[in-house]
Amino acid sequence: MKKFQYLSNTVMIIWTVLIILPFILLFMSSVTEENVLVANGYSFFPDRFSLEAYGYIIRSGRKILLAYGISILVTVIGTLSNVLLSSLMAYPLTVKTLPGRKIMMFFVFFTMLFHGGIVPSYIMWSGTFHIKDTIFAQLLPNLLLSGWNIMMIRTYFQTSIPDSLYEAARIDGASEMKIFTGVVLPLGKPILVTMGTFAGLAYWNDWTNGLYYIARNKDLYNVQNLLNQMISNIQYLATSSDSNVAAAASNLPATGIQMAIAFVAILPIMLIFPQFQRFYSKGITLGGVKG
Repeated sequence: MKKFQYLSNTVMIIWTVLIILPFILLFMSSVTEENVLVANGYSFFPDRFSLEAYGYIIRSGRKILLAYGISILVTVIGTLSNVLLSSLMAYPLTVKTLPGRKIMMFFVFFTMLFHGGIVPSYIMWSGTFHIKDTIFAQLLPNLLLSGWNIMMIRTYFQTSIPDSLYEAARIDGASEMKIFTGVVLPLGKPILVTMGTFAGLAYWNDWTNGLYYIARNKDLYNVQNLLNQMISNIQYLATSSDSNVAAAASNLPATGIQMAIAFVAILPIMLIFPQFQRFYSKGITLGGVKG
């Protein structure tokens, strides 16, 4: 038994190191002098250090702060909305006497298999709902609700919350909303936190919504959109036909800036994600049981 425990610990330590090393390499590359980075490639122990890449990001000042504010706002509102709407849809699907339950489950499952495509979605969101160049462009398309989240939450509610609790609440005269808020949500915390974390990661890392639906109001760019724009600007300047502009761009640590941008974008997730780790195992394991 002890040998197995030692082997398990060793494997987990090795696995953890393998996960952490790419992030360390990313950070070390972002503080490596550009000439050294181009000549020697990425290294955990560079010959010369430089903070010019982070200086370039800091000089963007207001844009970076505004983009972070948009990312935080969209992630918080989007995650809460995603969890609330998913759980509100999942709970009725656990009620076996609900009229039309199988039809509703079919429609939810159907969305997991088929998608209208980018062009119809763009026409619907921009032409019908008119969310283009508004904050809703970062919130609504693609991320607000998914059939997979609904099915995972439904399965957890169905397998982890005894039917006797529902029956007892109904005998006591509780309404369905009271059962939902007083019984389902407290007992469903593991799966809700798990799905909320996944939704939060999706919102934080998303850049396609801003690319498709934000054309004029650049103040609505999130971190991913802004950093992607900064990389594009550097590449554009470097290939400019104007010799003065190209010469100025050649002095920028282009590779180091890309590494710094990637590290800045992922840093909040690295700090927040482990805080909810204790919920993941229970939430995913029980939520994945066939109901």
